[in-house]
Amino acid sequence: MRTLCSSTLIGEFFVIGFAGLVAMKDPGLSTSTVWLVSGIAMVLCVLLCGVVTRPGGVALGWALQIALVASGVFVPTMFFMGALFAALWWASVHFGRKIDEAKARFAESSSSKADAV
Repeated sequence: MRTLCSSTLIGEFFVIGFAGLVAMKDPGLSTSTVWLVSGIAMVLCVLLCGVVTRPGGVALGWALQIALVASGVFVPTMFFMGALFAALWWASVHFGRKIDEAKARFAESSSSKADAV
């Protein structure tokens, strides 16, 4: 699960950076505010890569997905991109857990075969 979720988060890192560049063109937003919010979100993406398998890591990832969709208020394209990454996040968590379960079953069967020999 860690690999799939981390890949999604790193993709979001870049999307958030590009969204920050687009948001800078909005005259109603100050550049410092845009980069403070974008920078915090980008750092969260990187930090979440390390804690995604710990308790609460997936929930923090969902909170980031909600914030990404909500950022569409300022950059309308982010409604679409946020929904796309939320779907990728769901798929990463869902299929990542299935892969982890399959790896555990394989490791268990391999160790039991080795014990039998």
